[in-house]
Amino acid sequence: MFEQLPHSVLQMSTIFLSIVIEALPFVLLGCLISGALHVFLTPERVQKLLPKNKLLSIIIGCLMGFFFPSCECGIVPIVNQFVKKGVPVYTAFAFMLTAPIINPIVIFSTFIAFGNSFKFALWRMLGSFLIAMVVGIWLAYFNKSTILKRPLIEPNQINNSEHKEQGDKQKSHTHTHETDANHSHKKNHFFHQFSHMLTHGVDEFFDTGRYLVIGALIASAMQTYLPTGWMMTLASTKILAVLIMLLMAFILSLCSEADAFIGSSLLSLFGAGPVVGFLVFGPMVDIKNLLMMKRYFSGKFIASLVGIIAVVVFGYAMIV
Repeated sequence: MFEQLPHSVLQMSTIFLSIVIEALPFVLLGCLISGALHVFLTPERVQKLLPKNKLLSIIIGCLMGFFFPSCECGIVPIVNQFVKKGVPVYTAFAFMLTAPIINPIVIFSTFIAFGNSFKFALWRMLGSFLIAMVVGIWLAYFNKSTILKRPLIEPNQINNSEHKEQGDKQKSHTHTHETDANHSHKKNHFFHQFSHMLTHGVDEFFDTGRYLVIGALIASAMQTYLPTGWMMTLASTKILAVLIMLLMAFILSLCSEADAFIGSSLLSLFGAGPVVGFLVFGPMVDIKNLLMMKRYFSGKFIASLVGIIAVVVFGYAMIV
């Protein structure tokens, strides 16, 4: 039956399935982390953990990515939950831009892809820090418009409802055997929170997953039907080479844990600067990621964010 289909359709289907299968575990992980943040991270804890100084908070956001070994596929739900919980947007987006690049798995894969050399891994990390700092400063000091599509729920709404539920349960208890009753209540409360975390994570997964599927379908179609051969022939100057590599990073929409191997294969054709631009830009801006962002953030904000990232990555790639 499949043999009757055109070769291009079969090729697009193969690419589509590979993108979805590669991305789904990370989307699920991101949604489960989002569920945990939704239940256990309170605004009070955020205020205690993050410094008041904006610049220092941006730097901390950049470094947080090292402790979240996930690619860009699952980072958007986590960032959305951070913002909802009171994490400043400049910290949350600094984390979003560096996390898919500076985590240990991506650093190691880049090291291996370029012949056991740390040079490209270092350039890649420095580039991600530069872009994250620029975006963070823009959000902290210059951007005044709202970024979320939907208005925030009151930060203490969930906590208040949980406290009310606890209070109602405590009132129903008799005063006898208070120690055993309190122990049982705490145990039940933990299971309630854990169940709430899983429910929120699964709901988030199915809501976000549809954008992943649509993004993977568009990316696979572009890889199949958009001729990339002519782009390689245009790489006569470094400016054109950088622009083409940024466009290819967007079209291919590769996972940040695998794109280094593609980048290394193009090194002899395009040169170091364009390949570094490819490695930095891809995890920050790709089709599936933008569609997942579109679910949470306003189109105007996304357009501004992509424009700033593209300009800074282009400048960075030109000087490498």
